[in-house]
Amino acid sequence: MNKRIIIKQVEPKAYDAMFGLEKYLSQTQIEPSLKELIKIRVSQINGCGFCINLHTKDARKMGETEQRIYALSAWRETPFFNETERAVLALAEEITHISVKGVSDETYNLAFKLLGEERLAQTIVSIVVINAWNRIAVSTHQMPTLD
Repeated sequence: MNKRIIIKQVEPKAYDAMFGLEKYLSQTQIEPSLKELIKIRVSQINGCGFCINLHTKDARKMGETEQRIYALSAWRETPFFNETERAVLALAEEITHISVKGVSDETYNLAFKLLGEERLAQTIVSIVVINAWNRIAVSTHQMPTLD
């Protein structure tokens, strides 16, 4: 792949703003494991290898199982995710594909019922932020490193 700009070097204030959102998200009521599931699933959809690599490592450090990580791209077809996780994953997929048909009332209402107003707002922001990170990483060909 051709070398592209490194936004963190070219526009560090933009990165600082993004990290400000990450700091906010670290203080929300969303369970850390659920945040990682969101980040992994959205990154899978967006084809962001850098973020998939980063967040699967983070999830494993938090105790997430290999089985659930491997099954995440097919979560609807497995019994491995609870009702709240399933609702959030559906919401994450619809927000990530928002141009296709928006967010359905069914998905939104179930997430609202299970999360409540404040956690739903926090979850939506979490989904939006990882989508932004994915778009930065994919557009600049940010590559994961081998360990």
